[in-house]
Amino acid sequence: MLIVTTNDIPGFRILAVQGEVMGLTVRSRDAASNWVASWRSMGGGEIPEFTQMLYEARMQVMGRMVDEAQRRGANAIIGMRFDASEIATQWTEICAYGTAVVVEAIPSGQEGATPQSAELAHRHPRHPGDFQPPADVPPAPHGAPDPFGLPPRSA
Repeated sequence: MLIVTTNDIPGFRILAVQGEVMGLTVRSRDAASNWVASWRSMGGGEIPEFTQMLYEARMQVMGRMVDEAQRRGANAIIGMRFDASEIATQWTEICAYGTAVVVEAIPSGQEGATPQSAELAHRHPRHPGDFQPPADVPPAPHGAPDPFGLPPRSA
């Protein structure tokens, strides 16, 4: 899965837009890490307890976003962003979102090709119009429903 923060991918054609995808989690900060963090904040600098919590949350929401994109048959996500906000003063919401798309690498010799896309097009040729999701994409964990009402994929 190719994930970019831009709205296009140099060297790739967008063949289909599969819709907005996202991953979301809400994390609470436990009392012990709050206490340690409050002491650390007095001296300034990084607060490793919160850094670790946010890193893990971002990895989790990116995984959820990718799972949703794969269920939709996408092989890339464009315009990816993170968002975070506080709920009350004890919870942090972390969200990753973007647009799931089907892309194909532009082969060498065609307008817009890059060395990376030319190599990928050579190794993995695609047929234009072939938008079928890969057969090896697993269903959502625990049969989680698709937030947009798409049926779950079978294993």
